[in-house]
Amino acid sequence: MKKLTKWGMLILLILFIGVQFIPKDNNRQLHISKYDIRNLYIIPKNTLKMIEKSCFDCHSNNTDYPWYSKIQPVRYFLDNHIREGKNMLNFSEFGNYSERRKRNKIRSIISQIQEDKMPISTYTIIHREADLSNQDKKIVIDWFNSIK
Repeated sequence: MKKLTKWGMLILLILFIGVQFIPKDNNRQLHISKYDIRNLYIIPKNTLKMIEKSCFDCHSNNTDYPWYSKIQPVRYFLDNHIREGKNMLNFSEFGNYSERRKRNKIRSIISQIQEDKMPISTYTIIHREADLSNQDKKIVIDWFNSIK
């Protein structure tokens, strides 16, 4: 039994090391596209800063990857989360949305922030700077209301 456990642990270690060599795509854009929300609307600097730090890692084409993203299988989960986030809302492609879809996304953003669903708690636990205070939420919501 001990031999089986040692072999099992060795196999797990080899698999863990092996998956580290699986190539990873980076969600990094070299420039801001013309469809980016930052090019569509005049966003006050403080509001933009809040949106960038609380939303852009998962909802844009430019993720600021933390150190632990270099470790598999953590990276796999991060990439999956980013892919899902971008499918729901992508600020880098906001200009490609129809006017109706933009309005719906803005209403959804406001609702998600008001109901404390965004930014998600699993993100803000690690990224404390992304947690919006009540005052920050009001500023962001007021800005989104102004472009509805």
